[in-house]
Amino acid sequence: MPTTKDLRDERAGIWEQMKDTMAEADKSGWSEELKTTYDRLETDLDAKGDEITRVEAFAKRSEEFAKVDRTGVVPVDPDDRRPESEKDKAYSDAFNTYMRRGIGALNHERQELLQSGWVESPSNAGGVGTGSAGGYTVPPAFRNKLVERMNYIALMRQLAEVISTDTGATLPWPTADDTGNEGAILAENTQVSEQDVVFGQANLDAYMYTSKMVRLSMQLLQDNAFNLEGWLARKLADRIGRIQNRHFTVGTGINQPDGIVTTAPVRVTAAAVDKVTYDELVDLTESLDPAYLEGGNVGFMLSQAARKGVRKLKDGNQRPLWEPSLQAGAPDVLMGYGMRLNNYMSTPAAGAKSILFGDVREAYVIRDVSGFALLRLTERFADFLQVGFIGFQRSDGTTQDTAAVGVLQQAAA
Repeated sequence: MPTTKDLRDERAGIWEQMKDTMAEADKSGWSEELKTTYDRLETDLDAKGDEITRVEAFAKRSEEFAKVDRTGVVPVDPDDRRPESEKDKAYSDAFNTYMRRGIGALNHERQELLQSGWVESPSNAGGVGTGSAGGYTVPPAFRNKLVERMNYIALMRQLAEVISTDTGATLPWPTADDTGNEGAILAENTQVSEQDVVFGQANLDAYMYTSKMVRLSMQLLQDNAFNLEGWLARKLADRIGRIQNRHFTVGTGINQPDGIVTTAPVRVTAAAVDKVTYDELVDLTESLDPAYLEGGNVGFMLSQAARKGVRKLKDGNQRPLWEPSLQAGAPDVLMGYGMRLNNYMSTPAAGAKSILFGDVREAYVIRDVSGFALLRLTERFADFLQVGFIGFQRSDGTTQDTAAVGVLQQAAA
């Protein structure tokens, strides 16, 4: 298997060929042959990027499964995590037995222990209902796998500020832009003057996200060699991560979170309905206060369709604005800033907010209610010899500082 360095070198080579093709087209125009060559190279570049993603993901999973012994048990690595308390370990053992064999496989003492982790399903965003629907809070090791995977799937979770609360009650959250305030020189024997920060306020609720149902055969559940915890954590996290990433990006704020793109100010309006220019991107980067440009979190966020267009843009010295990453874990670069792909952003079209720029961590906050819960449905699919699992995560998100980001919007039709 090729290393990620080899693949990144190959990707860089393809990019050099694309630049040569662009340079030739600038001299002699876009012939059909040059168009065909450029489109083929662009397809190869995307395919190589996808291959890099797969190889890196495979390497990470290989490390995980290398820890699994023949009984399917994943030992705790003392160098990797803090040892579980006796109560946590007992709860984890009871939870794993519950997942594989159901509540009936637990004795009375272990059933009571598992019941201590039961959470009711909330009746709305701000409170907790009294119905029987709900699930068992997953143990710490399982939750760590879920969180890691959700962060991998949901780009907004990687970039935004994430907080956790014990309850799902509505949380008033301050919003502020303090870049207009300055300190002062204090003369001797002079009282310090006041300059209050002017706060706005947004509410962080706790919307109930569900993975929908995942079904597994009883035969597979009874196979101890099957890494149920790792497999199920990935499936539940992937589903919830995708819908949360959509809402944290373009949510309407009506019965769902406020999306960062939805609430970010429009700082530049493009002249075209489906393209952007170098000058427009310069205007976008220069629209933010310099205080937000100095942190390491500043960058672009756009869809794959929008990236396709900016790849062909050059600056005043005919240098491409976009450069592929040659380092594992580092994003591609656009105009010297990191560039992240988020396909929940709009493709370039009339009136679309197609490119976001700024410091997402300063601009956006995500709130999780601490317990991820799991419900096992034993009887519903018994005639299929299957068991259903449903995951629940309560979360919300809102923009906390609109001065930290801005969007480029395409021209109206």
